[in-house]
Amino acid sequence: MKTKNIIYFLALAAAGTFTSCKKNYLDIVPTDRVPDVAVAADSALFQDYVLNRYMSIKLQDKEGEGTNPGFGRGFEYAMWSSVTDESIYNNDDNTWLIQKGLLAPENTGIAGTIWGRSYRSIRECNYGLSIIGKVQMSDQLKNRLRGELHFIRAYRYQDLIRNYGGVVLVKDTVYALENNLTDPSLFVKSSLADCIKYAVAELDSAAYFLPQVNDGNWQQGRATKGAALALKSRLLLYAASPLYNVGTWADAAAAAKVVMDMNQYALAADYSKLFINASASSSEIIFSRQYAIGARHVCLEISNGANGYGGWAGNTPLQNLVDAYEMNNGKTITDPASTFDPAKPYANRDARFYATILYNGALYRGDTIKTYRPGGKDGIDGPSNWNSTKTGYYLRKFMDDNNPIDNPWNVAGLQPWIYLRYAEVLLNYAEAQNEAVGPDATVYAAINLIRQRASVNQPALVAGLSQSEMRTAIMRERQVELAFEEHRFYDVRRWRIASTTENTPAYGVDVTLVNGAPVYTQKVALTGRLFNEKNYWLPIPRTEIQASNNQLLQTVGY
Repeated sequence: MKTKNIIYFLALAAAGTFTSCKKNYLDIVPTDRVPDVAVAADSALFQDYVLNRYMSIKLQDKEGEGTNPGFGRGFEYAMWSSVTDESIYNNDDNTWLIQKGLLAPENTGIAGTIWGRSYRSIRECNYGLSIIGKVQMSDQLKNRLRGELHFIRAYRYQDLIRNYGGVVLVKDTVYALENNLTDPSLFVKSSLADCIKYAVAELDSAAYFLPQVNDGNWQQGRATKGAALALKSRLLLYAASPLYNVGTWADAAAAAKVVMDMNQYALAADYSKLFINASASSSEIIFSRQYAIGARHVCLEISNGANGYGGWAGNTPLQNLVDAYEMNNGKTITDPASTFDPAKPYANRDARFYATILYNGALYRGDTIKTYRPGGKDGIDGPSNWNSTKTGYYLRKFMDDNNPIDNPWNVAGLQPWIYLRYAEVLLNYAEAQNEAVGPDATVYAAINLIRQRASVNQPALVAGLSQSEMRTAIMRERQVELAFEEHRFYDVRRWRIASTTENTPAYGVDVTLVNGAPVYTQKVALTGRLFNEKNYWLPIPRTEIQASNNQLLQTVGY
């Protein structure tokens, strides 16, 4: 994020560091923390405290490259896509155990920080809300900061709910370390319905206090009324979904429609640039993390680039995702009328495919990707072949060719990490409205708006679809439109189709030159992929259970 004070103050603002120190014979005042009274007494310091709640500390290896993560991992090395059927992480990075159904309370892989990070942030928000009344500042500024704290607290609960189901609702209590074992209420989980109700109420409070738009200093880096309402639409969509079943589709549709009726957001014309430059896509981005050039952070290009260019392969797309993209005539590749040619599998596909995935023959940095054997520089025959793709594909989305691959440190780019964007709101509305009343004209309008943005120009959906056919179309649309944006993991679970999608092998492709022409052969890129019924929710890390003196109940099945 852009404001310098945010970075400098971060080390001082962690939960548990705001405390008074007992005098001892040295009477030393710690220099790495700020006492409670100073935060409440200094309006500028309190503002910095609130702004720092948009970030977190590094709790696990590879979560941050020089700076600290935002609400989650974002695109630091292994993405959340690599625990789904979108991609695999080429060098594991604690993702393969999730792909292989080996999650356990003692071994949570890259999913191990969600519980601790969320509750840490909730405590920090509770602390801010508990002292905001004492801070001397204008009512307007105070209300904005109050709204931001409610939003961040709600976002953290959203992350807990979508990963664990019913969780502990701390409400406004600011727990100290000595409370941990003496207050049993701290370890009692609320029902999923009550958790959703609480988080939605938090977002309503946030929306009441937050401004309609941000000023130019922060752009999409701070929450607005639209961000709170968009997150509410997501939560209510989840609540109505089969896995949750604690809400109504009509409520979910109405929540998304409120955001649409704000007339504040619109789809960016260029889909590919949406993920490269936040300022060029401000009409669509509702809430995102911003990055500063010259600050060592996410080195996307080297982390995910092809080995022939000095990259490490990183999050390599699966054939499972590739096959989800339609032809540019709007037909799936399995439709006999689609014109799909297995000898030219990447020709005439949905434009979003080319903006998301690099494949053999794709244009890239003044050349083409060459994953074929023998001799392809971006495959196993190329340099640093341990960094060659295991799936036959590389990531295109988020990659800025203006950034260097070789020695990128301290020159990382300005790509935003988008938490909420308008296309998701439209998809939320279309799904909820279809489930509530069937595929009416508004459902078609929302989906076709996404499909027919200028840079995509996919044909409109065929008229006359049944509710079931529209449901399938919407599922596919979410899969390709939101690929790599941390939606797929939660979508297949809330739809209760993960037992199918996550038990399908992780497919890739081998490309072999035969008489100078590429021949494509499907392969299994990662063996042993497995999903069990218990995996619909994450296990709480064993350390958290132990810290509660075993008062906290583990997720069912673990």
